[in-house]
Amino acid sequence: MNKSGCDYQNIDKGIASKCCPNTTVNEDSGKKKRLLIEFMYIDLQVCVRCMGTDTVLEEAIAEVTSVLKAAGYEIEVRKILVTSEKQAEALNFISSPTIRINGQDIQLDAKESLCESCGDVAGEDIDCRVWSWEGKEYSQPPKAMLVDALLRHVYGGRQPAAQAGRAIPENLKRFFAAKRKMRL
Repeated sequence: MNKSGCDYQNIDKGIASKCCPNTTVNEDSGKKKRLLIEFMYIDLQVCVRCMGTDTVLEEAIAEVTSVLKAAGYEIEVRKILVTSEKQAEALNFISSPTIRINGQDIQLDAKESLCESCGDVAGEDIDCRVWSWEGKEYSQPPKAMLVDALLRHVYGGRQPAAQAGRAIPENLKRFFAAKRKMRL
């Protein structure tokens, strides 16, 4: 109990206290909130951008995991290799790599530039995502950008609207067509 006679331990357990009649007790405090992080990519063997984004994403998640778990969040990470135009369309995948939090792309502008490593995979020029943050462009997202996106998603702030129904860009169509030809 504190000086005013309030038993905060009981409040934390969801038990109302006589000394704090205005205290709101969250009946759902024992329930886990879910945070789904989806990392979608076209190659993790050769593509420097996809591999770098994967590494930075793992580092960012490691940085915030204890805070999010303490706040009652259950974190699930799904890594999705996009292998076809049909799958890309079903996922509304418009650029590689993509990171979504609970279905929302963390960066809605899909700026791209020439990705030499994906060009090596496909045998022709292919563009991959460029990450924009704090007025600069990066070939892989800075860790601070990902930590910011995760915390902003959980704790408020402006959330980007989900994009639905966008056509698969010609760039991805060329990539998947070139990979199909290479397998034949």
